Amino acid sequence: MVNHPIEEQLQKRILIIDGAMGTMLQQENLSAEDFGGEQYEGCNEYLVLTRSDVISKIHRAYLEAGADIISTDTFGGTPLVLNEYGLGHKAYEINKRAVELAKAEAEKYSTSDWPRFVAGSMGPTTKTLSVTGGVTFDELAENFYIQAKALIDGGADLLLLETSQDMLNVKAATLGIKRAFEETGKELPVMVSATIEPMGTTLAGQSIEAFYISIEHIHPISIGLNCATGPEFMTDHIRSLSELSTSYISCYPNAGLPDEEGHYHETPESLSTKLKGFAEKGWLNIVGGCCGTTPAHIKAIREAIKDYKPRPKKEKSHGHAVSGIEPLVYDDSMRPLFIGERTNVIGSRKFKQLIIEGKYEEAAEIARAQVKNGAHVIDICLANPDRDELEDMRKFMQEVVKKVKVPLVIDSTDERVIEEALKYSQGKAIINSINLEDGEERFDKVLPIVKKYGASVVVGTIDEEGMAVTRERKLAIAERSYKILTEKWGLAPEDIIFDPLVFPVGTGDEQYIGAAEETIEGIRLIKQKFPRALTVLGISNVSFGLPPVGREVLNAVFLYHCTQAGLDYAIVNTEKLERYASLPEEEIQLANDLIFNTNDETLAKFTAFYRDKKKEEKKVELPATVEERLKYYIVEGTKDGLIEDLEEARKIFDTPLDIINGPLMDGMAEVGRLFNDNQLIVAEVLQSAGVMKAAVAHLEQYMEKVEESAGKGKVILATVKGDVHDIGKNLVDIILSNNGYQVIDLGIKVTPAELIEAIRKEKPDIVGLSGLLVKSAQQMVLTAQDFKAAGIDVPILVGGAALTKRFTETKIAAEYDGPVIYAKDAMQGLEHANRLMDSNEREAFLQEIRESREKRLEADAKRANQPKKEAPKKQARTVEDAPVFVPKDLKVHIKKNYSVQHLLPYVNMRTLLGHHLGLKGNVEKLLAEKDARAVELYNLVMDILNSGVLKPSGMYQFFPAQSDGDDVIIYSPDDVKTEIERFHFPRQQVEPYLCLADYLKSVDSGEMDYVALMVVTAGHGAKEKAERLKEEGKFLESHALLSTALELAEGFAERLHQEIRDVWGFPDPTDFTMKERFAAKYQGQRFSFGYPACPNLEDQEKLFKLLKPEQIGVHLTEGYMMEPEASVSAIVFAHPSARYFNV
Repeated sequence: MVNHPIEEQLQKRILIIDGAMGTMLQQENLSAEDFGGEQYEGCNEYLVLTRSDVISKIHRAYLEAGADIISTDTFGGTPLVLNEYGLGHKAYEINKRAVELAKAEAEKYSTSDWPRFVAGSMGPTTKTLSVTGGVTFDELAENFYIQAKALIDGGADLLLLETSQDMLNVKAATLGIKRAFEETGKELPVMVSATIEPMGTTLAGQSIEAFYISIEHIHPISIGLNCATGPEFMTDHIRSLSELSTSYISCYPNAGLPDEEGHYHETPESLSTKLKGFAEKGWLNIVGGCCGTTPAHIKAIREAIKDYKPRPKKEKSHGHAVSGIEPLVYDDSMRPLFIGERTNVIGSRKFKQLIIEGKYEEAAEIARAQVKNGAHVIDICLANPDRDELEDMRKFMQEVVKKVKVPLVIDSTDERVIEEALKYSQGKAIINSINLEDGEERFDKVLPIVKKYGASVVVGTIDEEGMAVTRERKLAIAERSYKILTEKWGLAPEDIIFDPLVFPVGTGDEQYIGAAEETIEGIRLIKQKFPRALTVLGISNVSFGLPPVGREVLNAVFLYHCTQAGLDYAIVNTEKLERYASLPEEEIQLANDLIFNTNDETLAKFTAFYRDKKKEEKKVELPATVEERLKYYIVEGTKDGLIEDLEEARKIFDTPLDIINGPLMDGMAEVGRLFNDNQLIVAEVLQSAGVMKAAVAHLEQYMEKVEESAGKGKVILATVKGDVHDIGKNLVDIILSNNGYQVIDLGIKVTPAELIEAIRKEKPDIVGLSGLLVKSAQQMVLTAQDFKAAGIDVPILVGGAALTKRFTETKIAAEYDGPVIYAKDAMQGLEHANRLMDSNEREAFLQEIRESREKRLEADAKRANQPKKEAPKKQARTVEDAPVFVPKDLKVHIKKNYSVQHLLPYVNMRTLLGHHLGLKGNVEKLLAEKDARAVELYNLVMDILNSGVLKPSGMYQFFPAQSDGDDVIIYSPDDVKTEIERFHFPRQQVEPYLCLADYLKSVDSGEMDYVALMVVTAGHGAKEKAERLKEEGKFLESHALLSTALELAEGFAERLHQEIRDVWGFPDPTDFTMKERFAAKYQGQRFSFGYPACPNLEDQEKLFKLLKPEQIGVHLTEGYMMEPEASVSAIVFAHPSARYFNV
């Protein structure tokens, strides 16, 4: 929507959207009569007809508080939802009246300098197409059409699709809205707001990136998040949207989570402080509140963000992007992406038969297998002339979207089938295909669907004269198609995928002589002319009619040449893809001759060579010696025969370590060489690394402890602070750890302090820093400064998209005393590491690094002769004076039957799976790599968490408190002066002589301070269930249940402590991570009795007397332990210097 009055305002400032309607209505204490009778009680939307005065009053309160946008009381205004009260027939009247009420109030406040806007609220309905079902896509679209038309007729300024939990519902809504626009002749800006669950996806499973890519085609005026929990769960998603979206960004969270009385914990002050953090980061254009927020919240938010500039609107943020449940944001380094071709009734007999037999779920498993074997996208074709393609597509799509998360290619010549398929896919699909065979007829049929649902489209190089064989014709048709698509249909170049067509080289057909080379060159010409558009080929067509083994070889060689020419997508059978780098030179030559010099002679020679060849014969070609075979397995990326030959090698070599450092390492070195020579792609390198890992794992059982060394050397890896991108780092980890290095991966967003601590503990030979963002390069400079200040001079290896060799040499190296070495990719990183760790190479290599830098500095004339700063001598820590933080109230807060779903992100899987369940290694990494054992244990604990066995409850209360020497005095919350309890805490006998009492204002200061007391529990029942499991011999399940209960209680303690900080007036910073939370990097600290700083377990009795946790089912045993065992209690301090210490 261009030039709408709201657009002008959005460019000037951050706009405020109003708060909750439902919360305000609850405060009105309305009776059944107010709703028009008992049968309508709870239907808030009906109040626009029965108590319009109340609705108008709420709108006024929000306008008074400073809202720029107020939303209508129509969240459940579709006929579908209103029919739950028998009011569906009044939907149009209710929605239209709701807008009129809001507009009347807005106009009273609106001025030319400060216009106010009315957003027609459109909730998600009570049904979700992807999750609950119970409604069809077309029925939903009809419902949203009725609502949208009424909102437009009533005079709404914009439409707001909010609390969107399922992209299919959103797409149905956009169709209804578009129809309403066409019928009314009015087009309004559309705001889209998603709801992300605590686990990081929508209810229907999409990530926010996939959600955005799927809706981008409607060009919403804003995209954002609302509802769910509080703002802390939105941080990463708002950041991602801000980086990705070309729309404005909105954010209006709930006021946290409600307690048992329905009170939300975020005060106007705490919520506005958190949202101010988002504004500081430059992420916001529209901000406000959802459930639990009131005009007081909106007023505080307006005040908090008034001086911050809005996020500037982006013109373009990404290249080609498609999505399923997961996003696929493409860049050239990923070439070629594989499209799995086996879910195609034309190309796969097995798939065709399963569809004929009606075994749609089994057929969908074929799609899953293709993804497992490396397909990035799945091609779906159900065009069997003997069957109803539309019906088959409908039934298959319902199954396949449950099995695969990747984007889909809808392959059909029938536009009705294409449209039906898109009604089942949440994501942005690829449509295959259109061409100019009948002029623009096919374009005219398919492009409206592309625009309607959002899709990329494959364009074949075919016109009225037929299929293009020569490179010039391919380019000419591509040019004509491009012009029509971009100029007539307004399609983005990134959504155009040209198919330059592949013709068989083995048919002897005169017209196709030289066609393979023409296709390769056609790709090159199209990519040169249209660099933003993409290309796709069905590779296997080139070898049609040739002997089976020869086909696979020719396909691999042809794919290699097409990729070099710029091919982006390859339609292949990922389960039968030969590796180009593994082909014998003789066979590559045969294929090259056939591709580049197609004639009867080259065809006859190729056919003769492969005529009687069987695939199995490859085994005969295995190298003769065990050593060579082991190297071969690594290079090939195959485990067939590996274990047997490792056992043979043990008879030849003295120790298992000799096998690893000998033939296996030789294999990895060859993999590196082939990668650097562009003969292997990243996926194949990872395959080889997988074989290396399997080989080492097998040999480990025979290795003595003595042999478990750091191998070539020890490397610490980390993505720097503020950066969440770790693909590159993970690649380096895999390459190094499978080339003899011991790698310690610290993960993402690692602060310099965490790195320094790890370096001191692990004493690595090399530290690897990774970062994708521009600010990450600057962060590396800061990290180097901190290393230097800490007296660290270990060689640093740096890499990442935003980094250059120049920046490394001029900026990072200038701040560091040790070597700083730039690596352009993982393989170069390995090469540098090898040279560093080779005693014969090290000095020469470091000299090269020094000389390269000196030359650059001379050339830049920026020689930096900064004097060395001496690190200051460390002072003994003492508790400094700090201001008093006053809590919002001194009442008891009880949270019974707290949602386990909201606690899932707070459960520390590293502790649960690693410590409790004994999973060895980096838990996050093992889960990311889909390690079988890790996934099995993760699924086990997730089943427990989702089973309903654990029923967490918690409580906390603030108390006035002061220190008196080493005592902490607790005063009555009623009069804030009567002493009701006293805790005595021990003091350290050595520097810095700390005592918990130091964290409070003293009696002598005359100032009142505060502490919080808290207790949480995972609930009753876990112990009994665990006992039963034990008796049944299910020892792992029994242990896992108890462990999960303990970690759930710890996670709840973390969550409740966070809420305590919120209401105490010092919420966590905007970009605070769960990892930082687990490491207690926040302000203040909680201390549990029985631990070092407060070792007296008997003090539990005092805490219980004050808080009375019996209310949530927690009791104290005679030994002052809590029952249930999975419970946590603590005393909480707000002092910024509060930290754990030993006495």
